[in-house]
Amino acid sequence: MTTCRLCSLPVTEPVRGEDVEGVFCCQGCLQVYQTVGDVETTEGTADRQPAPEDATTAFFAMDGMHCTTCEVYLESVATDCDGVYHAEASYAAEAVKVVYDSEALSREHLKEALSGTGYIARNRDTTSEDDVEAIENRLIVGAALGMMAMTAYAAFLYPTYFGYDPLVPLEPGDSAHIYGHLAALSAILVLYTGAPMLRGAYVSLRTRRPNVDLLVTTAALAAYTYSTVRLVGGHADLYYDVTVVVVLAVTAGTYYERRIRAQTSGLLTDLTPLQVETATRENGESVSVDAVDPGDRLLVKPGERVPVDGVVREGQAPVEEALVTGESLPETKSPDDTVVGGAVVTDAPLVIEATRGENTLDRVVDSLWEVQTARSGAQRFADRLATVFVPLVLTVAALVSGWLLLTAAPQTALLTGLTVLIVSCPCALGLATPLAVASGLQSAADRGVVVTTPALFEHVDAVDTVVFDKTGTLTDGEMAVRDIYTPGDATEETVLARAGAVEQHATHPVATAVAAASPDARTDGGALAVERAGRVSSFEGYDRGVAATVDGRRVLVGHPKLFDDRGYAVSADIERRAATAADRGAVPVVVGWDGTARGVLTVGDEDRQAWESVATALGDRTVVLTGDDGPAAERLAANTAVDEVFAGMKPDGKAVTVRRLAATETVAMVGDGSNDAPALAAADIGVALEQGTELALDAADAVVLGDDLRRLPDVFAVAAATRRRIRENLAWAFVYNAIAIPLAVSGLLNPLFAALAMATSSLLVVANAARTTDGREKNYST
Repeated sequence: MTTCRLCSLPVTEPVRGEDVEGVFCCQGCLQVYQTVGDVETTEGTADRQPAPEDATTAFFAMDGMHCTTCEVYLESVATDCDGVYHAEASYAAEAVKVVYDSEALSREHLKEALSGTGYIARNRDTTSEDDVEAIENRLIVGAALGMMAMTAYAAFLYPTYFGYDPLVPLEPGDSAHIYGHLAALSAILVLYTGAPMLRGAYVSLRTRRPNVDLLVTTAALAAYTYSTVRLVGGHADLYYDVTVVVVLAVTAGTYYERRIRAQTSGLLTDLTPLQVETATRENGESVSVDAVDPGDRLLVKPGERVPVDGVVREGQAPVEEALVTGESLPETKSPDDTVVGGAVVTDAPLVIEATRGENTLDRVVDSLWEVQTARSGAQRFADRLATVFVPLVLTVAALVSGWLLLTAAPQTALLTGLTVLIVSCPCALGLATPLAVASGLQSAADRGVVVTTPALFEHVDAVDTVVFDKTGTLTDGEMAVRDIYTPGDATEETVLARAGAVEQHATHPVATAVAAASPDARTDGGALAVERAGRVSSFEGYDRGVAATVDGRRVLVGHPKLFDDRGYAVSADIERRAATAADRGAVPVVVGWDGTARGVLTVGDEDRQAWESVATALGDRTVVLTGDDGPAAERLAANTAVDEVFAGMKPDGKAVTVRRLAATETVAMVGDGSNDAPALAAADIGVALEQGTELALDAADAVVLGDDLRRLPDVFAVAAATRRRIRENLAWAFVYNAIAIPLAVSGLLNPLFAALAMATSSLLVVANAARTTDGREKNYST
């Protein structure tokens, strides 16, 4: 089958361009290719085993991912299974994509293989068991154990370290009892509260990628082991307090980070309710969508979604395709017209012939998962540093201890090496990002912006191009009667009332808007009705409108061409007003009775306030993507605030367009609809409006509350301020280590002071992350 050169979709009606080889599925893809060209991204393709065309792709949501090292570990677990061609794991999306041979192993086997060692693989249509509460419980238990241990230190051990008597007098034998309890409390704290840290260290060793957990675990276990050996030898210089401080500090940092990541716990799991699982054959038999083959005839009733892409064979009805194509207006489908899977049939049933056993909505969903599970081009900065920093510290500690074993007492050598490990324990490094992000989240919320993923702060460098979806983003997305024109004797109220009485029996968005504008409209329990309903009879639907008898008069409502076809008299004034509405990208709805057109209603959505100034302020170049074509797109292209308009875009084309633009420049995408979700995920920065569908909100890095485009600059300003705070925290962490490690190597610190220095460093990071932003960061609105 011929496929589109841009988005690789099957082509049913080829579109060709001058001086361009190949065919395209729509005019939008052709326009993008002519503008952007053959720019391809090769990210994530290295070292990948080629997969045959009949390979199966499975997506799993993953619980328990701890850092980017988990990506490598899970990918290795998956590829160790026979029949797996390649796997891609994403710490940011907490998801894994596996391409495999379904005849060699089953999906359930894959899920079982990925689950274990603290990881849980879930089907993407299931809800995540949020582990924030579990980490909070570990932190609470650890804090209680730590408090008991530190109370014992304060009462009995610390005074003796400085040559004083214990605060509480001890009876003979009490010391051994207390020390034994300290060892037990510390062990429980390490094994329970520090379990995620231990698992992270194991994964680090398994994948041979040193991470922060490995260094923290080494320091905590070294302090515990040294103390236990000294305790067995009858000595009282115990450093269980160091173990307690290290484990609790790291767990607190993890808790902060998990709370942030919990905001995306619903990532991608709301997609399945949108997808169609069953289809009804023409004979009434219900079958799985997977059992539908090309050529099968399927019955789609009003209100149902089209199960697969196909061609109408019987019936005629308006079809709402906004979810999957972005078209703002419903389109009446007649025999031989194509329909996309996932679109909703409104007024009347249709019989369609399947052209392929999949639907466009499924491809939107899979496209979003493809983008979300693709490896990010930039790993988290702290994790990248850890691959160098951790081996360096371990090497320094080992060399110092080895050298001192040759020149000093063994106890001195071990204590010095332990001090190096503890003082360099990168709690400040681990806290630098999550705490700054937490502060950024709060600052954004104060400005009416909800940041849904910390990835926003990684890609906030100067934006070159801002890409807007049109419907629902640059416009309010709500179909409503915007204008009424009645050149004759009929009043506006009469025209609206009679049009509403007729249109309440239709179900497409234009009809709903007209009925809602009627002066007799009322709402009962969420259902729209019109008071004249009792006096309406003989309702009849046509290709471009509807008719009914209202108060004894036959009222016709619809497209101007319908009035010509039915022999109604249409004045030149009404024709001009209808043409003007169509030129603006709106829908002209003519209303008439007694053989004469009496008025015209203009139905459409309105432009959002000040979008031109916002678009101009955000980037050097403004691009608009729209599923609309014709006058609506031409009006945008003529706007001086817009540099490029790609019209007639399908969802797959939107995502491909954004990816190609992002290959050579920094791209921000602003949208609201489900069809925008893959493009939002593909952009360096994706921003959704609050009224957007759950699918778009899940794909975005930030959500603007109140649907006020004037808040868009705040998204970038807060993200830039947060990124600056992250860099400040990381800079302090490295300055601290540059001073503290040489002091530890020289023997000027002991493990206890090293632990206190480490905790102090962490507190400074916390203070910097929590401080109020200055005046320069407070007002970014245009």
